[in-house]
Amino acid sequence: MEMLESDADELVEFWTLLDEDRALLGGRRGATALGFALLLKFYSRHGRFPRGWAEVPETVVGFVSHQVGVEVVDLASYEWSGRTVEYHRAEIREHLGFRLATVADQQRLTSWLAVSVAHAERRPDHVREALLSNFRRERIEAPTAGRVQRMVRSALRTAEQTWTARICARLGDETRARLLALIAFAGAQDTDESEGDQDGEASAATVLGLIKSEPGNVSLESMMTEIGKLEAVRAIGLPQDLFVDAVPRVVQGWRARASVEAPSHLRRHGEPLTVTLLAALVHQRELEITDTLVELLIATVHRIGARAERRVTNELINAFKKVTGKENILFQVAQAALAHPDDAVREVVFPAVTGGEQTLRELVHEFTTKGPVYRRTVQTTLRASYTGHYRRGLVALLQVLQFRSNNTAHQPVIDALALVRRHATAGNLTYYYPLGETVPTHRGTSGDWSQLIYRTDTRGRDRVTRMVYEVATFQALREQLRCKEIWVVGADSWRNPEQDLPADFEERREENYRELRKPLDPGVFIANLRGDMVAALQQLDAALPGLDWLNIHRPGRGADHPVQARGGTRTGQPAPGQGRGRATVGHGRVDRCVEGDGATHRVPEPGQRRRRRRRPAG
Repeated sequence: MEMLESDADELVEFWTLLDEDRALLGGRRGATALGFALLLKFYSRHGRFPRGWAEVPETVVGFVSHQVGVEVVDLASYEWSGRTVEYHRAEIREHLGFRLATVADQQRLTSWLAVSVAHAERRPDHVREALLSNFRRERIEAPTAGRVQRMVRSALRTAEQTWTARICARLGDETRARLLALIAFAGAQDTDESEGDQDGEASAATVLGLIKSEPGNVSLESMMTEIGKLEAVRAIGLPQDLFVDAVPRVVQGWRARASVEAPSHLRRHGEPLTVTLLAALVHQRELEITDTLVELLIATVHRIGARAERRVTNELINAFKKVTGKENILFQVAQAALAHPDDAVREVVFPAVTGGEQTLRELVHEFTTKGPVYRRTVQTTLRASYTGHYRRGLVALLQVLQFRSNNTAHQPVIDALALVRRHATAGNLTYYYPLGETVPTHRGTSGDWSQLIYRTDTRGRDRVTRMVYEVATFQALREQLRCKEIWVVGADSWRNPEQDLPADFEERREENYRELRKPLDPGVFIANLRGDMVAALQQLDAALPGLDWLNIHRPGRGADHPVQARGGTRTGQPAPGQGRGRATVGHGRVDRCVEGDGATHRVPEPGQRRRRRRRPAG
């Protein structure tokens, strides 16, 4: 079987017998030499002896056997147990500077594992790997697999007990009581026989069931429900720094565990563990609900604008249809244009309409003078939709979310939100902001909105229209949230961008890059990225000539002019029988004209201007 390059590199690096290894072999011959060499190199690689020859890959056995000059089949005669193999193991330990692990070593390393690893890593496989690495680093032979597993479990349990005691101590008596009330005994229905179904039914009507529930579709009702969830979560009163020193991965693990366990199961744990699990659930759900509210805000503001535009467009179409005779004019113009597409408009379109050019001019004049102005009508409709329906939810959302920005250029939007919040209870009947009120100016209040925001009252005074200003402010907030120029306090996905990196990222730089599966060296990263891009482009270049539905050629070349491709020579015109759509590539790059099914798309060469057909003069 052909060996992979990475496997070959590993064989050379870890399984090559060095001069000191050959000296240790001494006068050993045959199966003894091969077995001793395999034990030596396996121990050097893994810090322990193999539990059987099945742990040693066949490629490794063949590679080592070739170096000692012994056939692979001779390994079967090497005695796996007995005084000889024990003597070989002792000799190898002494040569490599290793010793057997004592009970004191195991106790010490279990304590180290709980404090240094298991407090931040709850995955048993990763904790076990860290333990074995430390055994090798201290030149101690690891105990049996069963003993290592017990050490890992003990460290995880000790770390969990330490964490839960610390978290529980940070909570006051009232907060702990509110958390435990989430899983309080629900009555006789909470029995062992049907606790799963009945607990689920009972929790649906409790605060815990509300906190666990998923958000609904984008609507005012969903927004108000999520606001109620957030208020219920905050009413528990968790300290903001409760999990400040806990690794997010550990907190998420507690949250997942509390989400799937029934209240009856949570009550069976000790109080520190129960309180910690519930606190993690409430803490994470507060972040998630806050993210959901931000997403609902963005989607709702977009929906208001989209529905307003759609409604105005339909009204314009309906108004156009109600004008007598315009359907016939449209049909006559379309029929004449299709019949003579290359002729002049004055010669084809004007004669097709009764009244000719004058009728068309009157039609345009009627629409521009009597028809609505599209943009202003959209804004007016948007304001009416916001005032009559969506304002209640968006203003309530401002009462529970805090918006911040690290860029002073976007501070006017933050100040505008504070203004909207201050006048939220004024109702919809107050048309203008009070005289003397400072109204921040931001990007949303300029452009098309300015004519509707800034008005003159009956006394000739400059005023600011409240509802229109609120709509423009929410639209500006949506745009700045999407580009993360404005962030939300207490959110996760929409948090402060400066908090995207973990606080200990530099301290755990190697581990973080290893989890991201990225090299530490930027040169290696760039080289790998460049290699991926080159491979993708080569794959595209190789695939294009084989696409039967695509025809690529350069404008200006004759049909019989050959075009050189990397895989050979092709012509710019498909051969008879091949059908249209044969792809050709010229000089290693895609030509500028692409024909697809039913259409040809021509792209001008760099520096070449696209020429338009001039309309013939009347």
